[in-house]
Amino acid sequence: MADSIPPIFLATAIQAVIKAGAMQLAGIDHLHIEKKGSIDLVTQIDRDVETMFRALIAERFPDHSVLAEEFEARGDRQRQAEYTWVFDPVDGTTNYAHGLPIFCCAASLEHRGRPIAAAIYDPSRKELFTAEKGSGAWLNGAPMRVSAAGALIDSLLCTGFPYNLQTEGDYLVGLFADFLGTSRAVRRLGSAAIDLAYVACGRFDGFWEVRLNPWDISAGALLIEEAGGQVSALDGGPFDSRRGEIIASNGRVHAQVVDVIRSRKRTN
Repeated sequence: MADSIPPIFLATAIQAVIKAGAMQLAGIDHLHIEKKGSIDLVTQIDRDVETMFRALIAERFPDHSVLAEEFEARGDRQRQAEYTWVFDPVDGTTNYAHGLPIFCCAASLEHRGRPIAAAIYDPSRKELFTAEKGSGAWLNGAPMRVSAAGALIDSLLCTGFPYNLQTEGDYLVGLFADFLGTSRAVRRLGSAAIDLAYVACGRFDGFWEVRLNPWDISAGALLIEEAGGQVSALDGGPFDSRRGEIIASNGRVHAQVVDVIRSRKRTN
């Protein structure tokens, strides 16, 4: 499969996220911020970056579809193209809007629903995470691998909370507490794409989250798999970016993460 992936696919993902990063940094001091929900924010930079990306893909790959956050309502999710670009113009918008430098841009190309090329760029740290199916994963061009931790008690984990936390708060906070009691520590950074990239490069040993969108996790899932890790649904079943949930790990602690999640009953 790797030999058949045209180099322009990964090159396009890289070009897009690096340009997005420049736009994010240029716009951070004069943001126009709106609400999409009671606590869900959007900025003009989110929209401008996505507009840039859609124009790039339309010009370069007119037969490809785009599934992205800000203009997803145009019907992208229903379109069935062989190749689909999954794109988050600003992952970590709440951080970005508050001037907290933990945000990024994430792009992946899915072939028949499976990611084959991915790039995540953190402009604050100038860190570019990339992966290509069957060829490996890299951080700023150097090969990266998941961590070697073999037990939860030796693991640094990460998670996130959805914007509708109020509807599942008891379950999600309870699960957070469960992991606090079984791991070395748990962090919450506010950018699922960065969380996944950090699992891929060994900074985190595991990550879990629910109520996610494809653009939050598609790129990161490929990074982790190509760095030697494992991704799955919360029940340990096959990962699918459209299911909106993920466990990601170095592979060695994956079953232990699944066991902790299974032990807490979910009501929704």
